[in-house]
Amino acid sequence: MATVLQSIAAQVMSRKTFSGIAVARARDAITDTVGCMIAGAADATPQAVVGAFVGDIRTDGASLLVTGGRASPPLAALINATAAHCLDFDDNFHPARAHASAVLVPALLAVATADASISGPQLVAAYLAGLEAQALIGFGVNPSHYNRGWHGTSTVGCIGAAAGVAHLLGLAADRVAQAMVLAASMAAGPKGQFGTAAKPFHAGMAARNAVEAAFLSRAGLTGRPDILERPQGFLDLFGGDDAVGWSGSYSDGAHVIETRGLVTKLHPCCASTHRAVDAALDLQNEHGFSLDEVVRIETKVGRSAYDNLAYPDPVDEMQARFSMQYCLAVALLQGRLSPSDFTPDAVSGSPARQYMAKITMHAYSAEEERGVERLPHQVSVTLQDGRMLHSERLHARGSIACPLAEEEKRSKFTDCLRWAGIEGEETHSVLAALGDVPSVREALEGMVR
Repeated sequence: MATVLQSIAAQVMSRKTFSGIAVARARDAITDTVGCMIAGAADATPQAVVGAFVGDIRTDGASLLVTGGRASPPLAALINATAAHCLDFDDNFHPARAHASAVLVPALLAVATADASISGPQLVAAYLAGLEAQALIGFGVNPSHYNRGWHGTSTVGCIGAAAGVAHLLGLAADRVAQAMVLAASMAAGPKGQFGTAAKPFHAGMAARNAVEAAFLSRAGLTGRPDILERPQGFLDLFGGDDAVGWSGSYSDGAHVIETRGLVTKLHPCCASTHRAVDAALDLQNEHGFSLDEVVRIETKVGRSAYDNLAYPDPVDEMQARFSMQYCLAVALLQGRLSPSDFTPDAVSGSPARQYMAKITMHAYSAEEERGVERLPHQVSVTLQDGRMLHSERLHARGSIACPLAEEEKRSKFTDCLRWAGIEGEETHSVLAALGDVPSVREALEGMVR
């Protein structure tokens, strides 16, 4: 009987064609993630990783670095994925409770930019394979795994991304399974690191581990193929009290990117703030109030979101991304959030600070959440004139239930490049066409030149 990872490998490798919507969403995710990589390249976190391994970075290395130069594929994946995630502007993937693309895209590009024979269609197919693997693993352990305190980006994301890299390397299904087996031994990352530079480093180490696991599988290294479900395996150790495990069918036939999709972030901060921010902006747009007219704002969020947002009075930009009070106050003061709101000077000197004490946050109880995959985040606003306004959102803007318009996605990409001091028109054109090119390496090298 096939193990869970063998079944997942068989499923993702059985897909030879993809729908137009699956391909389009994959291409959008790749473009969006590279934009986030470029925006984050000069940030202190990936620059610290560069500094740690500067001796291994050369002009003639195998894989392109978003920070400049070239390095081995594992090191390129580490640096580029850290850059992709450091501004917390990269997409979310609910089935894995992970920043799926921030791990997957840099890992795949680390391999693709080292091998001129890898084409755009191969990159897209490998992305879809890795994303599906993340979902199928996540379905067995989430939300219990995530609520227990594990960062799905660096656990589920690492294992699933290994399948995507193995797919890109052209490995057979049994070696794809073994890549995930080996990645399961590398999966780690506590959510207690949220609000620090270690959190984006989680994405980096997951991407590096995915590449190394696939390379090791290609070289013949093996582990137990039942490592997810066996005693002292991933489910046993990482699942949490309410994890359901894996049984029955792994798919209804459609690809998960069609049915569940990704959430393309509109705000450069923790996704746990997004539904409340969107709901509050909905109320402001409808009723036209200012923060000076507000007596108090009460928010109610899921337990995991409450735990993630641990900084009611943030002292730096990393903490500010995980502060409901800061993100909500800035959004209502300005009508939006942007990368410029998350710098040390912006956080310490923001006029929004005078309003943060008006904002409180509460969590659903364990009983309210039991048996429910997802509950709406709620916002209640009390105004000085006595009005009490209420709104809630089950899905954030950027989800497939509430997708961004094409101009909004393009505007986000342009903002990312402007943040990096780059004009974006030509860069966007290259990335938008990346899924068609005969050589990913040559296309990206041309863009760099």
